[in-house]
Amino acid sequence: MRHRKVATLAALVPIAGVIALGGLSSSYMVPVDNEAIRYSKGPVDDPIFRLQQKIDSGAVKLQYEDEFGYLRSVLNALKVPQSSQVLVFSKTSFQAPRIGPRMPRALYFNEDVTVGFVRTGEVLEFAVQDPRQGTIFYTLDQERATKPHFDRRDICLQCHQSGATFGVPGMMIRSVTPDRTGFPVMSAGTYITDHRSPLKERWGGWYVTGTTGEQEHMGNAIVRNPMDDEKLPISEGTRNVTELGKYFDAGAYVSPHSDIVALMALEHQTQMLNLITRVGWEARIAMYENDAINHSLGEPAGMRESTERRINIAVEELLEYMVYSGEAKLLAPVKGTSGFTEEFQKLARKDSKGRSLRDLDLKARMFRYPLSYMIYTEPFDALPPVVMKRLRLRLGEVLSGKETGPKFAHLTQADRMAIVGILRDTKKSLLADAELAGKN
Repeated sequence: MRHRKVATLAALVPIAGVIALGGLSSSYMVPVDNEAIRYSKGPVDDPIFRLQQKIDSGAVKLQYEDEFGYLRSVLNALKVPQSSQVLVFSKTSFQAPRIGPRMPRALYFNEDVTVGFVRTGEVLEFAVQDPRQGTIFYTLDQERATKPHFDRRDICLQCHQSGATFGVPGMMIRSVTPDRTGFPVMSAGTYITDHRSPLKERWGGWYVTGTTGEQEHMGNAIVRNPMDDEKLPISEGTRNVTELGKYFDAGAYVSPHSDIVALMALEHQTQMLNLITRVGWEARIAMYENDAINHSLGEPAGMRESTERRINIAVEELLEYMVYSGEAKLLAPVKGTSGFTEEFQKLARKDSKGRSLRDLDLKARMFRYPLSYMIYTEPFDALPPVVMKRLRLRLGEVLSGKETGPKFAHLTQADRMAIVGILRDTKKSLLADAELAGKN
């Protein structure tokens, strides 16, 4: 799969009309309360659930500020860096009436938490990753309280479960053509973007600080007269922007930036997390149905051929994404402004040669070593054993050079050897066998 363009009827309705490109994005919506899933009724153990327990016990006390409410205290408690701030001004949130080009919505994130802040908004918004259940949505009232309480909002699935999220609850980065108020121009459609999307289709309705050379993107721009022109004006005035003061009061936010590198990282990991959830759910449902069929037919326990094929197809899509298959090439260096690049790389798990999966390239591609850093997250580690077994096998074939298909042709021999070396020292359990683990 590559980028996906979505037709939208209004800013606040569920995304619909995903062009069928094959794979998980064009298949069915996974029933969230299937007995193998129980999304709404099953137990959770996500970062907000854990933080709420600490607040209730008195181990953590959130600090309230008149200007930002609980925002900065929550970011600190959840270890979400302020340098990750990105700003979206399109009206694509349930707090849409408070959002526009003069008052963008701020997002902050790490690998398992995304926090939304709207100036004058009544709540903070949260999308967090439960290791087993995927994305869970919460809000927190922006009113001073003795013990603040997070409220779960499954109603968010009206927009946050669609083909754009691979049929499971999840996040997406939407690139729209906004008018001067921030409303998407409906006839222009919507792109759901990730590392496979050309820059020229990214970040419509977002502010973007950073440099891209002559490479165009849709950020920082609005359509003045949608009746005459549905295309965003792409010019030097809207790219290579390093300060946002001419657009709105940037000093009214915890950071004056909407960093381009942070946007690229958020794009990659939202779809990676959606895929992890979908593949995990697919395997759990497949095995549940597999056992039921065996039982009903009076056959012995074991994986049926159809079940194995179903799981293998899902795993293959995850594998392709995690090695950046189909990544859009950068035609010039990309540089951010907020310090996110440096802070992001400081969190790296390095091998004995000082290499890591967080080493950014930002010249020809996003990362120096093309294997997703999201393999170190709890949701990845929580994938069902049947998924991990197949994933290790296929990754081993790719890294050893046994797999020579076109979807992995972007990986050079040097790339494969470097990735093996990094995994050997930082996540040896993902290597397929002892022979591969010994290579570097």
